[in-house]
Amino acid sequence: MVIAIDGPAGSGKSTVAREVARRLGFIYVDTGAMYRAVALLASRLGVPLTDSTALEQLASGTKMHFLPSGDRARLLVNNEDVTDSIRTAEISQGASIVSTVAGVRHALVAMQQGMGSDGNLVMEGRDIGTVVFPNAEVKVFLDASPEERARRRFAETPGRATIERVAAEIRERDARDEQREHSPLQRAPGSIVIDTTGLAIEQVIENILALAQKGRGSI
Repeated sequence: MVIAIDGPAGSGKSTVAREVARRLGFIYVDTGAMYRAVALLASRLGVPLTDSTALEQLASGTKMHFLPSGDRARLLVNNEDVTDSIRTAEISQGASIVSTVAGVRHALVAMQQGMGSDGNLVMEGRDIGTVVFPNAEVKVFLDASPEERARRRFAETPGRATIERVAAEIRERDARDEQREHSPLQRAPGSIVIDTTGLAIEQVIENILALAQKGRGSI
């Protein structure tokens, strides 16, 4: 079984997907982390985010895999653990730009589909139900109000100047994700939309677990 969870920044994808995977004993894959990894490597190597050819070569020549570790998965890139290094505001914005490059998306989608061939998994991102696994048994689109998403991101990244700045970054990210030419963020046909505004994390998790039971008959 593949459970595909899509949605915009701050909708709760990572938190929910991790816990759903843990409870089901499934593999958890955070595809956003993979784009962050490409942005991190580009930053380290001085590759301009405007050089689509160089970015594609960088993504194609990089090996990535997720290593289960307690209640989360760590991302190894060319055997280096970059889990913490990719969680900065600068890398987040870089990932948003990198994700618009068709060659990068093609390379990473191929990796993601390969990960799915290993067994049951929960994969979250922005094009899982539309591009990576359009035939997934369970497809979910998480959403929340812009205000709620900004509040969550602000709480997750202490030290940022203001919540207004976080809200502006989210608006910029939404615009890039929705307007990019290749694999734009959109609700996949047949996906179940869950508005997480005002919902406890446990409620969202239980909803998805119920969908998984219904989709497979029994987990």
